[in-house]
Formats: sequence, structure tokens, C-alpha cells
Amino acid sequence: MSFNDNVRLDPSRVSDRRGRGRGAAIGGGVGGGLLLILSLIFGPEVVDQLGLDDGSSIAQEQGDTAGTSGAISECLTGADANEQLDCRILATAESLDSFWLPYLEQFDVAYTEPGVVLFTGQENTGCGRATSAVGPFYCPADEQTYYDTAFFDDLVTRFGSSSGPLAQEYVVAHEFGHHIQNLIGTLGAAQQDPQGAESGGVRVELQADCLAGMWAAHAVSVPDAESGEPFLRPFSDTDLQDALSAAASVGDDRIQESATGQVDPEGWTHGSSAQRQAWFSHGFQTGDLPSCDTFAASDLDAP
Repeated sequence: MSFNDNVRLDPSRVSDRRGRGRGAAIGGGVGGGLLLILSLIFGPEVVDQLGLDDGSSIAQEQGDTAGTSGAISECLTGADANEQLDCRILATAESLDSFWLPYLEQFDVAYTEPGVVLFTGQENTGCGRATSAVGPFYCPADEQTYYDTAFFDDLVTRFGSSSGPLAQEYVVAHEFGHHIQNLIGTLGAAQQDPQGAESGGVRVELQADCLAGMWAAHAVSVPDAESGEPFLRPFSDTDLQDALSAAASVGDDRIQESATGQVDPEGWTHGSSAQRQAWFSHGFQTGDLPSCDTFAASDLDAP
């Protein structure tokens, strides 16, 4: 899925902190409170799979991921978003803002823009100190989404996702989905019932996938206020498969099998690959918030 070239971007929408934490280690590991928050997003299996204790090795080995060498201040148009990952994150965030603000009004929910932070190595957050090893995440304490852009390489090389743009945009839309859950009051279910195949944690993650699918359903008609053009061009079946590939690559069953050779649904925090694909597809097909009520679903395999 590509952005229309003439879409105008606002670089101030993103806080670019890359390089500040490069190579810094966190003595004693990440605090338990932060691990609980991060488990809502990608789960402890991801950290184990990466095999890291802190964010320094990813940052040192890879540096900035391909196409992200420019400063965020240089991200001005949709054409820039089509060329650079950091600009694509910015453009996706603006597209998500433009969709969710008017959409939530019909439910009497006031949309507030979540922060978007790019970092390398480690970063201080309202949920504690985070490292590259945890992947992208949403912190409800400061209502910000955090991305070490090196993760998008890991999504392909370590987790087997497609490298297509909608795979990357899905990740951003999923994190924004957690912010929407924070606004509508469903995010806390993951802390109350954090793991297991039918747990609140799994239902929270699958709902965020569904919300990401909702955005994709509306994205090609959401206009940029400045240019008047839709943010995104109509996308192909290949684009959709890219998003489904990303959703599947971070399924609990796939990560567990890769890390340990076994699948244990009792330890799930995010749902299976098939479930994550199914709920993203459901959101895309319905484009409707009530349809994303994973908490009312009797069968998470068949939304």
C-alpha cells in the first residue's frame, strides 16, 4: 500500500529520539512493571526469541534500518513515505489520526492523538525504560507509541514477515489500536487476565488487530486535510497479504514453536497466527468497531 505522492506530512507529529540511547545497557534488566505493559503488546516470547538482555546489540549490529538515514524533519510528502521507513511511520500515524478522530465521534469518544516516538537502543517512557529488544509498544501511562525502526528488519529476518509496506503500517496501526482501547476502556483487561488461549490478554491483542484492519478498510478514503487527497492509494491483494504475513509472524504459536519447538496455549498472550490474521481480516471486512468486540466472542478462531 503506497501513499499518494502529494500528501503533505507534518514532521512535528513524530518525536525523533534516535541515537540518544545507542549502545546503552540496562543493568539488571527491565523492571517487572514495564515487562507487564510490554507483554500486552508483543509478549515475553519476543524478547526470548531475540536473545537480548538490552537494546544495544540490535542498535550496534544494524544501526538505522534501511531507508531511515534521514532526519524526520525531511519527511514532508507521501513520496517521502514511499521511500523511507521513518517517513512511512509518520504518514501512517497521520492517516490513523485522520480516520479515528471523526470515526469515534459517533460513539461519543473523544480521540486524542497518541505520541509517536522513534528511538534506538533504549528509551525512557512513562512505563519505565524500554530497549530495542521489546519491539514496538504502546505505553498507556504516557499515551505514546514507541518504535525502534530496527525492529522492522527483525520482523522480516527473525520472524519471517513480508517486507511490504502494509506489513510495516500494520504494526503502527496495531499500536494505535491499543491507544483506542485505552480510550474506550478495554485495554486494562490484559492486566486483569494476562495469559491463556481465552485470556483477556489475548482478546486485547486480537481486538487491536481488528482495529488495525478497520483502519485499513477506510484508509484509501481518508483525506489529507492539506492536499485533499486520500493518504493511501487503493491497495492490491499483495498489499493485504503483506499485512496478514506480519500478523501471522507474531502469533504466539509461531513464536513458541520457533523458540522452544513446542506450542503451549496456556502461555499465550497475543493469540495464534491464524487468530491474528482472522481478526485483522474481520476488521478489514467490516470496518466497524462493534464487530471488533473480541470480549463477546465465544470462538476466537472464527470472528
